[in-house]
Amino acid sequence: MEEPGTIYFTGTAGAGKTSLVTSFRHWLASAGYDATVVNLDPGNESSSLNPDLDIREWVRLADVMEEYDLGPNGAQVAASDMIALKVLEVREALQELKSDYVLVDTPGQMELFAFRESSKAIVEALSGDRSVIAFLFDPALAKTPSGFVSLLMLSSTVEFRFRLPTLNLLTKTDLLEPSVVEEILGWSEDAERLESAVEREVATPDVQLSAGVFRVIESMAPLMTLLATSSKDLTGHEPMYRHFQQVFAAGDDLEPSHAPPEEG
Repeated sequence: MEEPGTIYFTGTAGAGKTSLVTSFRHWLASAGYDATVVNLDPGNESSSLNPDLDIREWVRLADVMEEYDLGPNGAQVAASDMIALKVLEVREALQELKSDYVLVDTPGQMELFAFRESSKAIVEALSGDRSVIAFLFDPALAKTPSGFVSLLMLSSTVEFRFRLPTLNLLTKTDLLEPSVVEEILGWSEDAERLESAVEREVATPDVQLSAGVFRVIESMAPLMTLLATSSKDLTGHEPMYRHFQQVFAAGDDLEPSHAPPEEG
């Protein structure tokens, strides 16, 4: 069987990683593809994810807090390092699960995934030649020009850290007015339009900083690509699949593992 495509879903806390992983898994199943869901968050208590491989079988945040008398933040850091020590066991367990795709739900606190050396070691151990990062743009932050630029900066940092192809996804678009979605997507399609929008904001120091940062990110045009998605109404799920297949197989459709359910 061909090596599965591995997709790491990351982004700021509250961006909707778990919901999007769950909805994309259902979309893939409806199209006839098998997906293995991996939870890499030792503190994830969501009942909706139902992962096939759960890091909490090896490391659980509540246990780390109790055993080492740590608060939530300290326990997250310690747990991340503990997971790295268990990564070979996790990889062996993952290799036993045969599927077309591996969808990885990363820790809710993005900095634990993006900036810890242990996370880099985990990704290198679990990733094959067919791996990609899906970086989620929370609309609460993305709907302001300076907020949008800050997310571009974070996305570029994540891509630089892991050296994996990265796709930016605007989440929860069902909660936004269509005009707002259109404006945000417009910023991703036109660098000058985004820069003008940033400059029109009140010239506070943080906005001035965003404008300066943007001039650096502007040279990284591929990172401007942004897809609108919604885990609620499945907006953007087929374009996501098309993009990932472009990375994994130069755009060729994957042969379904099983026939999709008949409609009607």
